Amino acid sequence: MENIHLVSGRGNLPFSKKVSKALRIPLTPVNIKTFADGEIYVRIEKKVRNEDVYIIQSVSSPVNERLMELLIMIDALKRASARRINVLSPYLCYSRQDRKADSREPITAKLVANLITKAGADRVISVDLHADQIQGFYDIPVDHLVGYPMFADYLKKKRYKDIAIVSPDVGSAKKARKMANLIHAPLVIADKRRRRHNECEITFIIGDVKDKTAVIVDDMIDTAGTVANVAHEIKKKGAKEIIICASHGILSGEAVKKLEKSPASKVLLLDTIDIPKEKIIPKMEIISIAPLLAKVIKRIHTGKSLGELFKWEEKEVAL
Repeated sequence: MENIHLVSGRGNLPFSKKVSKALRIPLTPVNIKTFADGEIYVRIEKKVRNEDVYIIQSVSSPVNERLMELLIMIDALKRASARRINVLSPYLCYSRQDRKADSREPITAKLVANLITKAGADRVISVDLHADQIQGFYDIPVDHLVGYPMFADYLKKKRYKDIAIVSPDVGSAKKARKMANLIHAPLVIADKRRRRHNECEITFIIGDVKDKTAVIVDDMIDTAGTVANVAHEIKKKGAKEIIICASHGILSGEAVKKLEKSPASKVLLLDTIDIPKEKIIPKMEIISIAPLLAKVIKRIHTGKSLGELFKWEEKEVAL
């Protein structure tokens, strides 16, 4: 491919390298550093005038620093006269703040959308936004990918039997139902009550998990409170094995300890966030979504439809 550049921020460099390898396009050199007072400096080290640029930046911890870094990179490329600036953010921050749950609260996901758009981005590509409607916060094209088909494919290849797909709350039921349809499994829903931020309790389980391989599907694991609590509850209900699947492994605070102590035998994550080695435990397995996103970049750049990459949607409709 010609007239294309891949520029990586510091958010998830291993992921950027995987995309680069899959596309056989080297990462364009960029000088990023943080000054003593905390300010971020960015300089693109190669000419990008009238060329398409894909910024690869997961906006994870430290969230605000990575977000500011992304905005500065967009501005640098815009001032360097790049033809199109595409933001590939496998994990996009603030997606849980997508509505006003109480008076005098902000809608920070919309603010982030405004910042990215006003900075000069022409397109956003992301994976498993917490709420689908966030796509509508942007006045530019948004390509929203989902992770559950990769987990469904993993379960099929491993030939797990007697599977039940478990949604950790009512809000995730739609996504869990789609995965259940893909592998012809029943759907189970946990009813969650959130007492305060990052704290929840499971009130009851809707559906049967007795003697089944229960697969909990969520978009992210932050403090792991939700998935750990659900795992304990469905174990009490007689599940023979428990697998936790989540696209984004944020793993804040005591998350890793909670996962270790949970009755789950396996934790499947995507590589949208660069997980430190000290947080990777034996029961954890990371599946790379980089090859798929590399195909997305290639199709966008060559003007081809992305629909060919998502044949699983046709299987779902057929059901």
